[in-house]
Amino acid sequence: MSSTNDAGYWPPDPVEEAAALIAEGKVAAAIDALRALVSEGRGGVRAHLALVRALVAAGDTQEALLIAREASALAPQDVDVALTLGDALNAAGDLPAAIGACQRAVRIEPQHAGARLALVKGWIEAGEAAQARAALSEAAAMIDAQSINEITQAITNLEGMARRSPQYVRHLFDQFSTDYDARMLQLLQYRAPQILLDLARLLLGPKPPGTRTLDLGCGTGLSGLAFKPFATELEGIDLAPRMIEAARARNIYDRLDVADIETALDGSRRYGRIIAADVLVYLGDLAPLFAGVARTLEPGGLFLFTVEAKSGDDPAPFALQSSKRYHHREDYLRSAAEAAGLSVRGLLQCTPRFDAGKPVPGYAVAVGAG
Repeated sequence: MSSTNDAGYWPPDPVEEAAALIAEGKVAAAIDALRALVSEGRGGVRAHLALVRALVAAGDTQEALLIAREASALAPQDVDVALTLGDALNAAGDLPAAIGACQRAVRIEPQHAGARLALVKGWIEAGEAAQARAALSEAAAMIDAQSINEITQAITNLEGMARRSPQYVRHLFDQFSTDYDARMLQLLQYRAPQILLDLARLLLGPKPPGTRTLDLGCGTGLSGLAFKPFATELEGIDLAPRMIEAARARNIYDRLDVADIETALDGSRRYGRIIAADVLVYLGDLAPLFAGVARTLEPGGLFLFTVEAKSGDDPAPFALQSSKRYHHREDYLRSAAEAAGLSVRGLLQCTPRFDAGKPVPGYAVAVGAG
């Protein structure tokens, strides 16, 4: 039996027609056509994948995820389905799950160059240089030389940053958001918020005066809990959307934003107190942050933060440790603050947390404006 029409031509492929509409910029028309195919049970997995891509292009990430998951249920061992699900997850801001989808695609078809390349790029987007290098090593035989050079340069750029990349921090803390409090308080014996509150009391008295307070890298809100009684308004910013969701669930913040602390402090909002517990360990060079703090602190205000202590004969002001966290020299903290027009009001040796059962030496620091 022939599948051609009376004129001897193949009938038009509705999925290809939808792709043509997208190429012409008619994304909405393509989505309507593909939705009809999927709802009528026509077009199979190809129609699902085409609809996912069209929805992502249109910015409708939630429906794209729904359709991508339907396709995954229909064809769980299809590498293109896994990769398309990864694209939809990434577009929706769920990078950890997107990387997981790429890993599944590699398991389905280990010699699939596209899957290997997607996994490498996922690790780069997450700021995980070591993981990206390892994935590139496994994929090198399947990728062209130009792509290898470009990817190698991107990884080298990551490794040379004077801070952990925003992608890395977001990826790290989105992963840990569900059990962050238990991990920090029980496993790591995390005490940084209480240490900063003790330092504030040492400088300001047992009941520090209330003032508008900004919690940098607020995480799930552990620092906010400590400082809430002494805040007329409490605001928080964090790079990780899932951390912000957890902080919002505490119902203690007046405002929460997903933002990078190096660029968020533009002076448009002023604060009498800024806190950063266990946050500066992801920054090497503190000059950009201190400049933002100087713009943002009210005269007489305090910036309270913890860092991990760098000691010994190495004169470098800061260094990235094997833990992927920076530690800083005391003299660097003082000089960097002074260069930004801030002055150190208090600096204490402390143990903000433990690692593998051993105390991590650190500093609790208060710098002031005006």
